[in-house]
Amino acid sequence: MLALKRLVTILVMVYLLLALLFVFSPAARDTFASTFNLSGDAGLATFYNTLFIVGAVLLALQLITENMDSALLRRETNVLNGKINELKAKLYDQQIDQRERDFQQRTVTTATTTTTAPVAPAPTTVYQSGPVAPAPVYIDSAIPPAGSGTVTPGHDVEHPTFPQSDPGLMNAPVQQPNTIIHPAPDNHPDNRAGL
Repeated sequence: MLALKRLVTILVMVYLLLALLFVFSPAARDTFASTFNLSGDAGLATFYNTLFIVGAVLLALQLITENMDSALLRRETNVLNGKINELKAKLYDQQIDQRERDFQQRTVTTATTTTTAPVAPAPTTVYQSGPVAPAPVYIDSAIPPAGSGTVTPGHDVEHPTFPQSDPGLMNAPVQQPNTIIHPAPDNHPDNRAGL
């Protein structure tokens, strides 16, 4: 198909050069017409009609070959895209299988390598005579206090507390609402929110 396309393209180029030569050079046109016994006004009209018909045939031939070539290329591209999608699907399946194997190997190795941790001795109770001091309150620790009373939450990693008092921050206290967003007024009779 590629050879036919190239042949038609070369024929169209040669025809175009000859047509331009015959149109812009009356001497070349008359010489060429006299070789086929096309002299006079009727012969010149026949010459131009023949030139026009040959040009139309070459143009139609080039359009047909171009369309056939592009259709074949589209079909080939679709086939190759289908193969690429199949290969991608196989690769994805292999990656999923590999991940499952790695996960199973990891769980097997962690199950076989885990050992029992040594048990710590139980804490001993010490009795004191006299007043008992309250237990300390840990602020940034995950260890809960031993005594009863108010428990201060531990440090939150996802929502850190900063010392700023900007009401626009996420960690602003509830007592200081965000003044940028005004509270919604009562609903209108037509159930639309007001601005």
